[in-house]
Amino acid sequence: MLLKSISRVFAVKHERVEKKFRTQGYTKMSKSKKGRRGRSYVAPERSLSCTPVSIQQSQSANMSSKLMQHNHWDNMPPELLIDIIRRVDVGCTSWPGRRDVVACAGVCRSWRETVKEVIRTPEQCGLFTFPRSLKQPGPRDAPIQCFIRRDKTSSIYRLYLGLSPDLSSDACKLLLVAKKVKQTTRTYFLISLVPDDFSRTSDKYMGRIRSNIFGTKFSMYDSQPHCKSAPESIGCFRENSNSEKLSNRYPVAAITYELNLLRSRGPRRMLCTMDTIPVAAIREGGNVPTPDTFSSGPHGKLKTQAATSGRTQSLSGNENSRTPLVLKNQAPRWHEQLRCWCLNFNGRVTVASVKNFQLVAVFDSLQDEPNTKTDRVVLQFGKIGKDVFTMDFCYPLSLFQAFAISLSSFDTKFACE
Repeated sequence: MLLKSISRVFAVKHERVEKKFRTQGYTKMSKSKKGRRGRSYVAPERSLSCTPVSIQQSQSANMSSKLMQHNHWDNMPPELLIDIIRRVDVGCTSWPGRRDVVACAGVCRSWRETVKEVIRTPEQCGLFTFPRSLKQPGPRDAPIQCFIRRDKTSSIYRLYLGLSPDLSSDACKLLLVAKKVKQTTRTYFLISLVPDDFSRTSDKYMGRIRSNIFGTKFSMYDSQPHCKSAPESIGCFRENSNSEKLSNRYPVAAITYELNLLRSRGPRRMLCTMDTIPVAAIREGGNVPTPDTFSSGPHGKLKTQAATSGRTQSLSGNENSRTPLVLKNQAPRWHEQLRCWCLNFNGRVTVASVKNFQLVAVFDSLQDEPNTKTDRVVLQFGKIGKDVFTMDFCYPLSLFQAFAISLSSFDTKFACE
């Protein structure tokens, strides 16, 4: 009898333990093959509100609300949309307020297309909005004023939009960054949109310049092919050149520093042959073929744009369209009282340096250019402080081209100095 009562007590306790485990979501404990005890989790019963059908219905409701909100912006009347974009464009003429224009292009496809139609080029308004603007010509009337900061320890050169670091303060905008890379026989300046990514496979990569062993000749390369209407003599657009497409090496210009007999005591002499700019572009009614698309990467497709309405001119079929533009530095004059070489930089350069220069266009026959100013400065570069330089450029150069030419002045030139 005692054994029966003891077994009955154990049976009752065992039933209570099993009931407790079942209410907590565990099954009956069982021995595994290796003698271990394991537990298998039993998922609790779901309520009707959490069934897969209800989840799908809630997800579809959220998607439909998003689509309705997207269609609300996408179906805006074109006249109203154009008026909105124009008001934003006029009201934001400097950075960081210019970000509002960029934000309008990211609303939807219709807004993006409208922004592309409304926003003008730097040649027309003198403003930079999208990365494509950095490779379009500057304004014809007044130059765009920028400054460069040099970091000797990291060999980084930063290009900012503004008069100077002191005058621009927080209004300055970082446009381009270059990194100097020295090798045994040559020097590279890699140009990018950001200071931490100079890879040639990145979509931030813009181009580079390369020097020879003496530092007297530089080749400028773009990461994107230029337009087919550019000068054909240089072959700047090779549709069948797969090697150049893979390496992002599209020739843009050639920079040459001539031998200086006075070495560092005399001014430098330089010539820039702009392979992608025809000489007819700086004449009356001429314009530069430029990229005019939002590029999605380093191999984006390009198309030609007539930058100025009402002044279009065919650049094909004549000799001038095949002749590249040549720029030379303006010769300084010797100042007897100051005992130095001087140029008129209009107050933009304050420190004497062998790196200072001004570039003007070169013409073969002046009698054929009655309406062209031969002494018009298209690029000037000079020093204003320790590791701070100013750079002003205008049509027909782009910001990328002007920055690359200015970078060539930083490299050591053994044969010239």
